[in-house]
Amino acid sequence: MPGPLTLGEIASRLGGRVAGDARTLIRQVASLENAGAGEIAFLTSAKHKAKLAATQAAAVIVSAAAEKLTARPRIVCDDPYAYYARVSQIFNPRTLQEPGVHPSAVVAPGARLGARVSIGPGCVVGAGASIGDDSCLYPRVVVYPGCSIGARCILQAGAVIGSDGFGNARYEGRWIKIPQLGSVRIGDDVEIGANTTVDRGHLGDTVIEEGARLDNQIQVGHNTRIGAHTAIAGCVGIAGSADIGMRCTLGGAAMILGHLKIVDDVHVAAGTLISRSILKPGSYAGFFPFDDSKAWARNAVHLRHLDDLTDRIRTLEKPDHKKRPKSKRPKTKGGK
Repeated sequence: MPGPLTLGEIASRLGGRVAGDARTLIRQVASLENAGAGEIAFLTSAKHKAKLAATQAAAVIVSAAAEKLTARPRIVCDDPYAYYARVSQIFNPRTLQEPGVHPSAVVAPGARLGARVSIGPGCVVGAGASIGDDSCLYPRVVVYPGCSIGARCILQAGAVIGSDGFGNARYEGRWIKIPQLGSVRIGDDVEIGANTTVDRGHLGDTVIEEGARLDNQIQVGHNTRIGAHTAIAGCVGIAGSADIGMRCTLGGAAMILGHLKIVDDVHVAAGTLISRSILKPGSYAGFFPFDDSKAWARNAVHLRHLDDLTDRIRTLEKPDHKKRPKSKRPKTKGGK
């Protein structure tokens, strides 16, 4: 573990402004609740100011708006959580496998490995595959033939890159397999979680752009594109040919149907089914009970117009729209 650093030394590396004793020594990061001597914590919201007041941390990372909530030595910055992540990297450098190919791994002739690549126990790298500099494949990762992985990528145990996409044609009650002729192209600085599968393309390639983060047990269908710096939580399922933009976030167990487009900067809540393209940045969520297909489709249409219907009802319930009492007209001759 790296030796202790003063607050001043941390700020000189990462920026930010030191308030209080810049000579305060920091050895590790911790939470506000558990921090002690030699540890630095962070505050992201004023609602946690009680924890800030009670903390035993040697120093804290705060925003300018929260600077006056404590007299402890502190680093003032624009984004305390991101700053904390960078401080944590200093004191907890990423532990990689030793560079090289483990004796139990299989690397096919013609596969290209960059400098300082680490191939863990039980991995398989197919013919014509390429893996960029400083990338790490943890145990039992499989990279199918012809797939490419960029530099500084991390593939956690059991990830499968380039398995066949789900391509089948129905004929006379049986399935005819459609050969998957494309590949998978993964950019630099991508992390793929344990037991996540990324299918190769049907004709074109499946593409994951630089800086993307994929959690565990995600299914990425063939010909999908995932934009740069998009983050996807565990158990998400993405059907084939989905086009997902940059800087998006997909919550756990979200489902993305195939051939849809999701623009940049879209945030999908956990468990949400995306059944049509999203062409406007923003946050999206939706939960709906299952039903038989026709009833579900009919009710879903009604649900989409529920907000408009509510506005109409409110308008009708206003006093000037209420039903006026009938006027008493004099009866005509004959009682009519």
